[in-house]
This record gives sequence, C-alpha cells and structure tokens, in this order.
Amino acid sequence: MSIGGGVHRAIERSCSIKCTAMQIFVKNNMQWFARPLQREEISAFLDHTQRAELHSVFAHANYLINLAATNPQFHANSLRALSEELVRADQLELPFLVLHPGAHVGAGEEAGLVKIVGSINHVLAGLPKAKTRIALETTAGQGSCLGHRFEHLAYIIANVRKPGRLCVCLDTAHVFAAGYELATEKATKRMFAEFDRIVGLEHLVALHLNDSKTVRGSRVDRHEHIGKGQIGLEAFRFIMRDRRFRKIPKVLETPKGKELKEDMENMQTLRSLR
Repeated sequence: MSIGGGVHRAIERSCSIKCTAMQIFVKNNMQWFARPLQREEISAFLDHTQRAELHSVFAHANYLINLAATNPQFHANSLRALSEELVRADQLELPFLVLHPGAHVGAGEEAGLVKIVGSINHVLAGLPKAKTRIALETTAGQGSCLGHRFEHLAYIIANVRKPGRLCVCLDTAHVFAAGYELATEKATKRMFAEFDRIVGLEHLVALHLNDSKTVRGSRVDRHEHIGKGQIGLEAFRFIMRDRRFRKIPKVLETPKGKELKEDMENMQTLRSLR
C-alpha cells in the first residue's frame, strides 16, 4: 500500500478495501535516504483507530539496496539505507522488513553470498536493540540477483552471526520464474516440501501472492493478476487451503490503479479458493 500523505494513510487505504494484511515501504522506495520519522508520524501510525483491523503489517526495503554490491560507494549506501530502514520499521513496531538479498554483479554467486552475509552482520551489529527482523525474499534470479535458489537463503541464514534475526518471505511469481514448478497442486506441494527441506518452513513469515507474466524458468520478474498469468489458480488454491499457511500473512504485489479495484478483485479470487 502507498504511504503517500503519511505512513498512517496506508492503514486507511488497506481498511477501505477490507485487507487483513498490509505491506508498506517505510520511505520512498526509489530513493536512498529520507529524513527521520517524526514522533507525530510514528504516533499517527501506532495509535490509528483502524490499526487493530489489520492482523499483520510489515515493510519492504527499497529496491536500490544491494548487499552484494561491488562498487564501494554503492555498497556503503546499501548498508546505510538498510540500517535506516530497519530503524524506521522498528519505530513503527513492524515485525520484519522484506529484503531482496542482493546481486553479485559479475563477482560470482559464492563471492556474492559471502558479501551478503558480511553486510548483514555489519548492519545488525550496529542495531543490537532493534526487534524488526530481516525477511530474505526469494527472487526470480533476474540478471545476477541472488536468492533464486532456496540454497542461497539457507546459506545466508546458516552463516550470519545472528540467524534468529532473519526470516524468509516467499514470492510465488519469483519462485516460478526462477524455475520451480507450480502448475499443479502436486507440484506446488513438492516445491514447499523442497523449501522446507532446504530452508525450513519455520523461517517462513510471509507470502507474496503474485501470478507471473513470464514463463517458468524465465528468470524475469513480471507480476500478473491472480489466475491471469502463467501460474494459474492451482498453486494459489493449494496455498489458501493448506493449514500450515493459515496464519502466515499473504500480500499482493499485482498491478493496481488509484481506486484499488484490482486489489479487491484479486483478494476476492484468492478468498474464493478457500
């Protein structure tokens, strides 16, 4: 949901279409830095009369951050930006901040993963009291982006100094574009079994429910409305009916207009699958 007009406005937008879970950016998602949140802004969000209508609220980090960046200035900006966004999310009492792990930019997967681990250690060491966790997101593997294999996420969690401060967000469009099979209920069940074996379902804290405009294994990240893309409805039916995911927040990152009509249609489709 957009935070235009203030972070508290996102609550009103979500409640206006009867959402029960909401994801926001804690600042402009295409800018490195922003002025600190003012006390009044934090209070307007935390004390909003409709806040209790949302069972889950969490944040997504800005898209510029790359913890595996090879350019020194870009890497320094990424560390600072992630630190500042974790502070903002913590001030808003959000449980986790969803983050794309990073892109190795030609350095290779192994070097990229090692750099991501070091970057996370650096950021978390500087915020010892922050309660907001980092939720590593599965990616489509576009370009040199890491996180398109479950093994990447497992490696990061296993090697950081504070693994308890990490968790995982799984995006259906991303795992499909990365090559995992989701066309049938059986295939989707198998994908989650593989995720559980490699990463562990105990780490899963959120689901991004998006259909994919691109075919399986394309490594291209393009979201589509539920049931209108290459994934189809079977995977979403499985997710909506599986008891293991009942209390895991599910959010849409599908195309939308100002009236949020598309969000309402996608939510209706998902809820009908239950």
